[in-house]
Amino acid sequence: MRALFWLLAVFAGAVALAIIGRGNEGYALFVYPPWRVELSLIFFAIVLAACFTVLFFFVRVIQHTLNLPLHVRNYRKRRRAEKARDALLGSLQAYLEGRFARAESDARQAFESGESRPLAALLAARAAHQMRSRDRRDAWLERASEGGDPLHVARLVTQAELLLEDRDYAGARAVLRDLHGSGPKHIATLRLLLRAELGARNWEEVLRLTGVLSKRDALSPVLQDEYKTQALGELLAALSGDPAGLEARWRRVPARDQVLPRVALAAARHAASAGRAALSRDILEKALAHEWSPGLVDLYGIAPAEEVRARIEKAERWLAGHPGDAPLLLALGRLCVTGELWGKAQNYLEASLSFEPGRDKHLALARLFERLGKAGEASRHFRMAAQAEG
Repeated sequence: MRALFWLLAVFAGAVALAIIGRGNEGYALFVYPPWRVELSLIFFAIVLAACFTVLFFFVRVIQHTLNLPLHVRNYRKRRRAEKARDALLGSLQAYLEGRFARAESDARQAFESGESRPLAALLAARAAHQMRSRDRRDAWLERASEGGDPLHVARLVTQAELLLEDRDYAGARAVLRDLHGSGPKHIATLRLLLRAELGARNWEEVLRLTGVLSKRDALSPVLQDEYKTQALGELLAALSGDPAGLEARWRRVPARDQVLPRVALAAARHAASAGRAALSRDILEKALAHEWSPGLVDLYGIAPAEEVRARIEKAERWLAGHPGDAPLLLALGRLCVTGELWGKAQNYLEASLSFEPGRDKHLALARLFERLGKAGEASRHFRMAAQAEG
């Protein structure tokens, strides 16, 4: 486009010069005794322009010649920069392809060439870590912090990730807490901190971070339930020798979490093992009112003698809304066995077996018949239990 513009400009100038020259009779006279030169004004203008052009190009050639060493240096500098960028990109590609030795070698070349030195050092550190070279990894991380540490956040995140891969949860937690103390709390670093707290078994922090990430929609519902269940289970298990402390800790759990089936199941088990049967029953009943779960129903059927009557009455009310529910019938049968209501126990257990055959039903009936002194029936159900699935 530019070439076309200049071509049109030259033609326009030539046309304008021809038009002006047609009606112009002026001339230029040069006298240097004994010579006398007379030129038309147009021709003189053309010669003058040509001389100026030649002189301009001559000066430019001299200037370029004098600046040639500088041009050569700049060219070599550009070539080095291009090679360094190519090395950095090659290092990244090699790392993503799993060629870690090549990745570290290219990153070293980029680092020594001065191209994005902190970034090259971080790539080299990751590559060295993948090759299980801890000394080289730490040396590269140290180099990444040189020159004012422009990639402070990236360096700390990288260091934390590498420590987590080494299962150094305490070290990773210290690095991440330092990072959060000096800047914003990003979702990615919160996730890393959650992994560190899980590894360090710091369950209160696991619960807190799970809540923070849940509010930001940064954890899937499955992972939320998994982490909450694990953390609460461990916290309550640690208090199993302190029934009052266990109940107090459970009361501090948010109501929306108390009714999660897996959380309620773990809490009810720990409460029962701590001798808080009433608390266990309350946990199970609230969770079942929110969501019907066979696992919770099955645990509801395991109760001490003093709890049996209340649980039987509650389970029979549930049965009106869940007729033919095999787990509920099995739970009722077990409760009746504990309460020594032999006839009702047999009816419930046989009804459960009729709706859903299974090993657990045969075993419950076999033990019932053993207690009733019916050895033949007990043996038959033991044999069927051994042959049954599930």
